[in-house]
Amino acid sequence: MGVSAVSRRTVSKSTVEKWAWANLVANTLIILTGGLVRLTASGLGCPTWPRCTDESFVPHGALGWHGAIEFGNRMLTYVLVVVAIGAVVATWRWTDATRTQLRLVLGIAVGIPFQGVIGGITVLTDLNPWIVSLHLILSMALVVASTVFLVSLREAEGTVEPRAAWVVRAAYVVLLAAIYLGTIVTGSGPHAGDADAPRNDLDPAWWSRTHAISVWLFLILTVVAIVLLRDRARRIGLLVLVAGLAQGLIGYVQYFTDLPIVLVAAHLVGAAVLLAVTTWWWLSARPAAS
Repeated sequence: MGVSAVSRRTVSKSTVEKWAWANLVANTLIILTGGLVRLTASGLGCPTWPRCTDESFVPHGALGWHGAIEFGNRMLTYVLVVVAIGAVVATWRWTDATRTQLRLVLGIAVGIPFQGVIGGITVLTDLNPWIVSLHLILSMALVVASTVFLVSLREAEGTVEPRAAWVVRAAYVVLLAAIYLGTIVTGSGPHAGDADAPRNDLDPAWWSRTHAISVWLFLILTVVAIVLLRDRARRIGLLVLVAGLAQGLIGYVQYFTDLPIVLVAAHLVGAAVLLAVTTWWWLSARPAAS
């Protein structure tokens, strides 16, 4: 049953879907731009927060292009806020919106400025790798929330045979672990965001291997689930497998080519896309009631 429509003008479902897509794309884009800040060593291009410098909210010439890159990423947060507010308003004005959908889109809107605060803390802690890791994980959480909201608008959640559903769930959990392990690898690697930024002092080779093992486990579970599934859930699983193989290939190539910026950026976006597609799969493969 929809939320009460008293004192509200209505909008179409397609309008809400457009805002939902905008939410998902924007929250993926900021992962890319945040990665570029780190990859170009611009993490302290604005050396403080919430101001860019102690005297100004905007960068000045002495900060160079690093300041412009860091400040540009900060400004993108305001774009995300506008998109999130647009999604909230559109959902509120859609008379078929459920309370769960409203809570979800409100949660995304609240999460974006909170994410901005975490970004500020990364600057104030001189790019502490564990805070940087948290910053990325929260962005991934917003990608998940945006995907859940979009799927809730487009189709009913599917149900499959319980054994297959549990394999999909296991694959999803392993993917979450793989993404987190990837942030640990990043924290031990060369792209710290600034030449003087601290590292987590962990062995990058060992953690890279551990991360790779988790990705292989995810791919194996994905193949097993595809064998067990049928129809639509299997087709989505095949998309997940393709995305996972592409992401794994990028990961191996970047590792053996000394982490070029373009491939690392592609790997970041690939992680967000893979997470979104796998979230869609998880929602479409719920266990049927026995």
